[in-house]
Amino acid sequence: MVNGTAIQQTTVNKSALEKARAYWSDSSVVRDRTGEQCLESVVKTAEVVTSALLAGGKLIICGNGGSAADSQHLAGEFVSVLDRKNLRPALAAIALTTDTSILTAIANDFGYEHVFERQVEALGRTGDVLMGITTSGNSEGVLRAVEAARRLNIATIALTGGSGGKIRDLADVVVRIPSDSTQHTQEMHLVIEHLITSLVEQSLFGEDRNGN
Repeated sequence: MVNGTAIQQTTVNKSALEKARAYWSDSSVVRDRTGEQCLESVVKTAEVVTSALLAGGKLIICGNGGSAADSQHLAGEFVSVLDRKNLRPALAAIALTTDTSILTAIANDFGYEHVFERQVEALGRTGDVLMGITTSGNSEGVLRAVEAARRLNIATIALTGGSGGKIRDLADVVVRIPSDSTQHTQEMHLVIEHLITSLVEQSLFGEDRNGN
């Protein structure tokens, strides 16, 4: 029921179906190109994160909008688990996008562009890893966070797209999706985030963590 009216079964809108097919095709092309061009940097990212965790460090993640959601999603996978069939100890990760009191205080007192930088200064320690997620590579807040991390001798990773923007020359490891489409870049970021988690888990705990 929609607004009290039963939805009548009708033939599929052909124009909408063609649009859906075109979108799906474009997304598949980006996925294939990402697999061809980005896997080495993804593996390098996993290695950097694994080394930090083994040394007692943590993964710090930030981004805006959809990338903020990605930050929280990835932190959740690390602190909880990627697959409940393969349980393992919690891994140290934090998203800088979740505390509204801190975010609004910094934005009010210093300006929104400082919301991640200030948290990196407060929470970051040498041996940690900062991951900045920005589809354009030019998010001012994320760039400032990376610069703050570099000042603190914190390793930096960027998930970006298109040309890579300014962050391409700032981060230690860059995973750059070969697409100028924001939505397709974000789709691939999610795939890569899951892959990074899986690779880190494998490195730390082995392929099967239930002893089967």
